[in-house]
Amino acid sequence: MSKSEILAVANVHPLYLKALKEVFHVHERAHEGDPAVFAELAPKIVGIAAGGESTVSRALLEQLPNLKVVSVFGVGYDGIDVKAAVGRGVMVTHTPGVLTDDVADLAMGLVLAVSRQIPQADQHIRHGRWSQGPMPLGRKVSGSRMGIVGLGRIGAAIARRALAFDMSVAYTARTEKPASGFQFYPTAEQLAAEADFMVVITPGGQGTRHLINAAVLSALGPNGVLINVARGSVVDEQALIQALQTGRIAGAGLDVFAAEPHVPEALWGMPNVVLTPHMASATHQTRRAMADLAFANMQAGVAGQPLLTPVPECQA
Repeated sequence: MSKSEILAVANVHPLYLKALKEVFHVHERAHEGDPAVFAELAPKIVGIAAGGESTVSRALLEQLPNLKVVSVFGVGYDGIDVKAAVGRGVMVTHTPGVLTDDVADLAMGLVLAVSRQIPQADQHIRHGRWSQGPMPLGRKVSGSRMGIVGLGRIGAAIARRALAFDMSVAYTARTEKPASGFQFYPTAEQLAAEADFMVVITPGGQGTRHLINAAVLSALGPNGVLINVARGSVVDEQALIQALQTGRIAGAGLDVFAAEPHVPEALWGMPNVVLTPHMASATHQTRRAMADLAFANMQAGVAGQPLLTPVPECQA
């Protein structure tokens, strides 16, 4: 029995790719090669394997008449033209839930790293500076105010961790969530004015592009810290750099950037900034769970069976 044909549109995670190759015939980035060769292959493609940063455009979808499913290894799927996919009867899936704890953990880790200067303290010892004097005083986290931009699964998990630090919690989101018990602010600017630490965990895409702009950063103020574990596009990066350089905000912890893997050099040497390479969900356990879920979604989609975790736009 011949294997179904799958197109991998990105360098998908090795665990996901390995599982796919055991069951399917996988064509890695074939759409970027010879157009004539791909035109011959395209009618055979029934599934697309993608990552959270992948792009699946309407133009690509239109070349795949027998496509059934796009299975994304990741929660974010703003690079997928879901409207075009749904219009062609193609289901889109992602991997929510399994990475919630890891992302929330790193968000709190960045809060602590920035406020308590943990990376700088490590270097203080490694470079032999301790004998020359103590580290500058850090900033207390417990009892401070956290503002969360986006109160979905991960936002709620971050809130639970903040409560364990005796922090007050407020949020902004597309809709108010009265059951959360937290203070709601209609805009990010209003939230920023009432927060010491502002954690961004809202979806990416055009709807949230530069949601965190110069006005929001000014409202956050000279004692405020921005943490971004969402998408680089959500923050106006140039406005953030200017706010950090001029002291309009106190610091930032950033796991995502506008043009990954390229990070503005202006951020590299800032002592009040902690940078991590989009690693919020990067643990062995979670990557395994993501690969298993993405693979299960692909199998179900190709077989015409119910999907485990379709994106909201594809849920009945």
